[in-house]
Amino acid sequence: MSIAVETRNLSKHYKNVKALEELSITVQQGEVFGLIGPNGAGKSTTLKILTTLLQPTSGQATIFGIDVVEKPEAIREIISYLPEEAGSYKQLTGREYLKFMAAFFENGDADTKQMVQRGVEIAGLDERIDDATKEYSKGMRRRLLIARALMTVPKLAVMDEPASGLDVNHAYYVRKVIRNFVEEQGVTVILSSHNMLEVEFLCDRIALIDDGRIIDTGTPKGLIERYDAINLEEVFIKVTRDKSATTNGGSA
Repeated sequence: MSIAVETRNLSKHYKNVKALEELSITVQQGEVFGLIGPNGAGKSTTLKILTTLLQPTSGQATIFGIDVVEKPEAIREIISYLPEEAGSYKQLTGREYLKFMAAFFENGDADTKQMVQRGVEIAGLDERIDDATKEYSKGMRRRLLIARALMTVPKLAVMDEPASGLDVNHAYYVRKVIRNFVEEQGVTVILSSHNMLEVEFLCDRIALIDDGRIIDTGTPKGLIERYDAINLEEVFIKVTRDKSATTNGGSA
């Protein structure tokens, strides 16, 4: 299995703020890899560097061996990115939106039509795909955006909080479609989430991140066993508590 994503001592500083500090991770091809932590931990910063939207202060990041700083255009050809606050064009129907986005790829009419049909199937909105997206619920809109991110069958799909704020049914659908797409197409996915119970069921491996630093990495099951925890949420509480105790010179 080849390496899809690798970062080495990746850091991002804003004046006196260290958003990311010497982050090193390795993601294997075909994995669903999660960056797990609270808001402000550095998850989105990492994803923006990987997707060429931010340049690191120091360190290196490569995607399938391509340096994200040196060759950003080559990176953009093999990835898709779904920000947490992504939106759709409200005046378009779901199908029209997918057609509009597919037009950015020079694949010829037949391939573009196939891409759009793939997106329609991924979204799973049935007859509502031909309604204006302004009439969609948040869950329906997110399913459409997930379809947009995956219909190109990218080598790497980068997703920031893909199921954030969704109800149980839509969150379940989003997790299921991501998992199935990875297994069927061999796409690599790196995602961020602060919902550790959710990623326990979605991710092959995870990195726990806090204050811009990696605290620990492993499989969800392996981390739960290592910290003698009930779930990933409890793992995170334990490791951040231990980190805090170490930083403050030990616990009472």
